[in-house]
Amino acid sequence: MRLNSKGQVTIPAELRARLNLHEGDEVDVIEEGGALRIVRVDDAETRGRRLVRHMRGRGAAREVEGMSTDQLMELLRGE
Repeated sequence: MRLNSKGQVTIPAELRARLNLHEGDEVDVIEEGGALRIVRVDDAETRGRRLVRHMRGRGAAREVEGMSTDQLMELLRGE
């Protein structure tokens, strides 16, 4: 691993997958005994919450408001 000119490092994909780290996750760097530890921020917004926040208000809720279940199923199935 190399430190780039901006002081950044890339966490290898295998480690990110194993530790369930995703783009946008918040982490802290802590110095302990002359070593650095990267730890997930405990109270940070989760990936799912970020996705919901991003998607909120983007749907076509107004178009389906007041539709019956049968009408919604027809719309979803493309019938």
